[in-house]
Amino acid sequence: MTKISLALAFCFFYFNCFSAEESFKIVVLGSGGGPLESNLSGYLIAPKDSTDFVCLDAGALLNGIGIAEKNKCFEEIQWDAESSFCKERQILRDHIKAYLISHAHLDHIMGLVIASTEDSPKPIFGINSVINFLRDYIFNGKIWPNFGSEGNFPQINQYAYQRLAFEKCIPIPHTKMKVETYLLSHPGGYESSAFLIESSGCYVVYFGDTAPDCLEPKKHMDKVWKRLAPLVLEKKLKGVFLECSYLDKPDNQLFGHLDAKHMIDELRHFALLVDPLNPESALKDLKVLVIHIKDPCLQRDFYKQQIAEELEKLNDLGIQFIFPSQGEKIEI
Repeated sequence: MTKISLALAFCFFYFNCFSAEESFKIVVLGSGGGPLESNLSGYLIAPKDSTDFVCLDAGALLNGIGIAEKNKCFEEIQWDAESSFCKERQILRDHIKAYLISHAHLDHIMGLVIASTEDSPKPIFGINSVINFLRDYIFNGKIWPNFGSEGNFPQINQYAYQRLAFEKCIPIPHTKMKVETYLLSHPGGYESSAFLIESSGCYVVYFGDTAPDCLEPKKHMDKVWKRLAPLVLEKKLKGVFLECSYLDKPDNQLFGHLDAKHMIDELRHFALLVDPLNPESALKDLKVLVIHIKDPCLQRDFYKQQIAEELEKLNDLGIQFIFPSQGEKIEI
């Protein structure tokens, strides 16, 4: 073997070993889509070596932080035991540096609203419609005091509204991460969004609630998949947060969500974009975090188990499905 061949072999080995390493840590504040109000969508994400988090949606917040703390998800954060405040408040105030809100439905903002009285100044990032809804209908001095930087007086100015432009990568202040935003469609054209998070050349994508492209006039998911396809080929995409709200629903009862069959269909389309000749292996071992399961008050975790079984039955792509549980830490 020539020196050049040896060097190429080493680089290939090193690249593949490096790509398999975890780059992000995720703390699950809430993973459900309702009706249980204490376990709604909320995820902290940070580079693996950092405790400066961004909160992806905030349906659950302080309650989720408390559960995660009891599960030792924040052991690397030092806490002053003599403080008169609990550690959850310290994490909320000092270690959540920003919020990324995919859309303004209650199951994605409830924790943020209720915990605002204990929070510290920081930005809320969202597309125009999200910021407008928070300003006009939530932090408006009537439903809740105006903790925002726009809208009705008096303005408390605790949260600086940051309006996100689509498909533009911007840094997230006081973190090592950047975000790139894409439009999604929820029910009846209601705007939702996907966030592509980058740190040190590695990526995670978080989809807010979304309808499947096959039921929408505009193919918003297709645009996101096309953006992600080269990242898969370069082994830079570490994980995908994607909702599976239902086990199986008629299309007219999805209300802008995915069920198991539509989730798999979207991932099959993604695989074709990554490798049209070999789609069955294009997404092999990709980590997909299955989120926003709407448990219809069945026995605990029974519905999640049914969805897991259905996805595995349909999984002809070799995807690694992960089912986040409230209060756990996941490294990807």
